[in-house]
Amino acid sequence: MLTIGFDAKRAFLNYTGLGNYSRSVITSLAQNFPEHQFILYTTKEKNNNRTAKLSQLNNAMVVTPKFPFFKSAWRSRFVVPTLQQHKLDIYHGLSHEIPMGIQHTNIKTVVTIHDLIFLRYPQFYKSIDRKIYEAKFRNACTNADVVVAISEQTKRDIIAYFDIAAEKIKVVYQSCDDIFKLSNDDVQRQAVKLKYNLPEEYLLTVGTIEERKNLVLLAKALKNAPKHVQLVVVGKQTTYAEKVKQYLAAEQLTARVHFLENVSFNDLPYIYQLAKIFVYPSRFEGFGIPILEALHCGVPVIAATGSCLEEAGGPYSIYINPDDANGLSEQINLILNNSDVANDMVAKGKIYAAAFTEARQAQQLMDIYLDLMRV
Repeated sequence: MLTIGFDAKRAFLNYTGLGNYSRSVITSLAQNFPEHQFILYTTKEKNNNRTAKLSQLNNAMVVTPKFPFFKSAWRSRFVVPTLQQHKLDIYHGLSHEIPMGIQHTNIKTVVTIHDLIFLRYPQFYKSIDRKIYEAKFRNACTNADVVVAISEQTKRDIIAYFDIAAEKIKVVYQSCDDIFKLSNDDVQRQAVKLKYNLPEEYLLTVGTIEERKNLVLLAKALKNAPKHVQLVVVGKQTTYAEKVKQYLAAEQLTARVHFLENVSFNDLPYIYQLAKIFVYPSRFEGFGIPILEALHCGVPVIAATGSCLEEAGGPYSIYINPDDANGLSEQINLILNNSDVANDMVAKGKIYAAAFTEARQAQQLMDIYLDLMRV
């Protein structure tokens, strides 16, 4: 039996990308390998419908700091004596970090690196944030026994930016939440359509509305799509959203674009299912989980070249240059006007997405842990 610890802060406190990944890893490992003990270290425990599975695991326990102050310092450094007291075999930092000094213990360490976008596109980040991220990420990659990258693109970046040996890095693809794999429910789908006042036919994009996500390209392509086809944008708005809205107003497209924030996670699969096409023109991602969600929901996908999105979308999705609005509009119209193309993309996309399972992710991670214990 192994005792494996996780940095579970984001599993309990983050309800988007890094949180979804952390919950997926912890629950899939605990459920698929009940013979092992898992300890979840978090600065704060929250119990809600998103974290319920964590509290229901029979072979997992949650540990929080005993003192109310300096919780971030506990997580990044002072947790190490507690890890030793618990006689951990392995500690896995699920989001770019391992505690300072853990390399001087007998605990084996693994860290997951999701992306190094802050180094590739520094203009999108504050200087102080870049310095903090680089110090934490570099420390983790240098001192961990194994680095898990969530895509081949991220692996290449870790090698390029941090000069980490390729053999130290293992690529383990993510899955997405099982909620996106459920069968269609016409009643619930119509209820969601009414709840959010969704148009009859729409393109969909999901993700924070920030410059890197390149929403303005999709807005430009919308001009050349049929006038009855609209665009639904699901995601938190940043200052970049105002730039997009200014463009929409100037081009008289405002009425054709619907911005949705604070969408219920349980409603999101139906918003995908109702879409004609999912478009993800992001200039750079670590993996692109929304693409996988769309494929599971039976939606044709168009994404951008230049990072790892081909890994998420597979060979049956369509990829365009992130600066080519005309190319994007051509591909949108191809799918909208050709049901055979759309149906083929949906059928083959579902088959491709089916390979990304939590069970497979759990097995690959457990293989890494067991190999570490043999060293």
